[in-house]
Amino acid sequence: MNLFDVFKDAIKPFLDGEKPPLNVGEVMNLWFYSTATEQTMRGEQVSYNIVQNEELKELLRVVIDDVHGPILEEVNGFLRAEGIPLPSTTPDKPIGDFRSIPEGSYLSDEEVGNLLSFNIVLGMNYACRGMTEAVRPDVAAMFVKFQMKKMTYAVSLREFLMRQGWLKVPPYYKP
Repeated sequence: MNLFDVFKDAIKPFLDGEKPPLNVGEVMNLWFYSTATEQTMRGEQVSYNIVQNEELKELLRVVIDDVHGPILEEVNGFLRAEGIPLPSTTPDKPIGDFRSIPEGSYLSDEEVGNLLSFNIVLGMNYACRGMTEAVRPDVAAMFVKFQMKKMTYAVSLREFLMRQGWLKVPPYYKP
């Protein structure tokens, strides 16, 4: 397998200017990705208001502003350009200091960090699904880009969770 030939075959459909309409599977995957990204961001916005750890707060800002915000903007712009109605949305959560909520009625920093990690993994899995199920190369390429954004972010998140001692690691297997 020649990597140059694989790359050439992957970009060839972009060069002819003709794109078939999106198929129902592509629309469903894009529509679901938009909805899931938007709802994940709402949880991150709420979490931003309650976390105590400043480094975690910065990681939440980065995932909202540099990962999920741009992904949501791109997928929704793509859907609009293709004439696909967008999923209904909920408003952004306000920024504030809500730590006066009684202890135990909100997630701890460790729980927020692990939920964030879990959501990033799910987003990578769904991006992989969207990529592999796409017929149009531009749709597949978009999902590859989303996956790469999340993978890049996941490295710094994992390092943070490890430093804090919060990373959930399964037990070692000993036969």
